Amino acid sequence: MSAKIHGTQPRPFVSATVSNQWTSGICDCFQDIPHCCFAFWCFPCFACLTAREAGECLCLPLLDSFGFIPPMTTALRVSIRQRYGIEGTICNDCVYSFFCGPCSWCQVSREIKTRKNPIIFTNTGA
Repeated sequence: MSAKIHGTQPRPFVSATVSNQWTSGICDCFQDIPHCCFAFWCFPCFACLTAREAGECLCLPLLDSFGFIPPMTTALRVSIRQRYGIEGTICNDCVYSFFCGPCSWCQVSREIKTRKNPIIFTNTGA
């Protein structure tokens, strides 16, 4: 008499967490040194490329020079918050855009980069 043995392989456990917070703080520019340096040395180019990565017009950030509170920086922060479900207020976005413009653009760039390429943890159950 022969017995059939059925074996099953453990399945990987995939866990992807989606947060309602920014993945990095406004002053965490040094988490991505190349982007930080690019923003520092050629901010207009950096802002335009970040706007394009966000799916907006390449030259949209150049309109920021026409307002007291940078309208495009504020609008892009609001757009990214809504796209990824990040908590916050438009008041905070205005404050960050006005007082921390380059840091705000770096944060948006890091957020797009992180959310497009999430880190997924896999447990093989071994």
